[in-house]
Amino acid sequence: MCGIAGIIYKDGHHNVGQDMTRMLQSMKHRGPDSTGYALYAEPTENVVMRYTTANTTTPRDFEFQDRLKRNRAEAERRLAGLGAKIVTCVQETDYAFRLTLDYTDDLKKLADQIEDIPDCEVLSLGHSLEIIKDLGDAESVCAQYHLEQFQGTHAIGHVRMATESDVDISGAHPYWAYPFSDIAVVHNGQLTNYFQWRRRLERSGHRFNSECDSEIIAVYLAEKMSEGMGLKEAMEKSLDELDGVFTYICVTADALGVAKDEMAAKPLVLFEGENMIAMASEEMAIRAIIDHEIDTYDPYEGEVMVWTR
Repeated sequence: MCGIAGIIYKDGHHNVGQDMTRMLQSMKHRGPDSTGYALYAEPTENVVMRYTTANTTTPRDFEFQDRLKRNRAEAERRLAGLGAKIVTCVQETDYAFRLTLDYTDDLKKLADQIEDIPDCEVLSLGHSLEIIKDLGDAESVCAQYHLEQFQGTHAIGHVRMATESDVDISGAHPYWAYPFSDIAVVHNGQLTNYFQWRRRLERSGHRFNSECDSEIIAVYLAEKMSEGMGLKEAMEKSLDELDGVFTYICVTADALGVAKDEMAAKPLVLFEGENMIAMASEEMAIRAIIDHEIDTYDPYEGEVMVWTR
């Protein structure tokens, strides 16, 4: 079933981590297995990388802690070999890290090096985007990663009910558009031509971290934008080329967009206020962050809407 949410502010920074947590927690019944956030702040000169050194499928045997230490040491060795200087390093959990890097070269080169370490996964990489995802509900993930104080400009989130793949971090949403900077997607629905597009994108040189169709949407949109399309044009094109029943939200460093397929079977409601736009699979998620009476509406079938900061 799953639930998705998005919010973008028109008037600067807000406590977007706390707001997104409230929205996602109100939809816990739609997806209790995992929770994920894509949070955006003002761009920084340094590169921000979120990565993990283990997944839920990594054996929790007596060598687990040693394996984590080896993976972290290898990741840092590879970063240094590419000339990426670690400015700050925050260890969020035994296996999750947030780095800021002094690095000006190709991000794909950096991501590939970390991804090639067994059990390591780059969750996000860029100057604005930070993806945080883990098992459990929104309040649990928020507390674990200290997101209640995250100040930002826009965000998307996802609560997942695992129906076709394992309950693990790799299967959790959102998905970064690897290796494109600062583009992410959450999605509710199914793509029926998933394998066709995965093979096509792999032939173009892209690699994927999961078997999830949401990752296909993220990379598809990023590739279209790299060819010169704007976000709205790329999303409109996706409605012609991606088959299935779906609603998705895409975010970039300065914009948030939503698209519904021509059947519009997957729910989404919108609220447009004076200083913010909020959307979610259920109206209760929007009401969780607004303390007064509001009017919401549903986007039409086959509709694409985009807002910029």
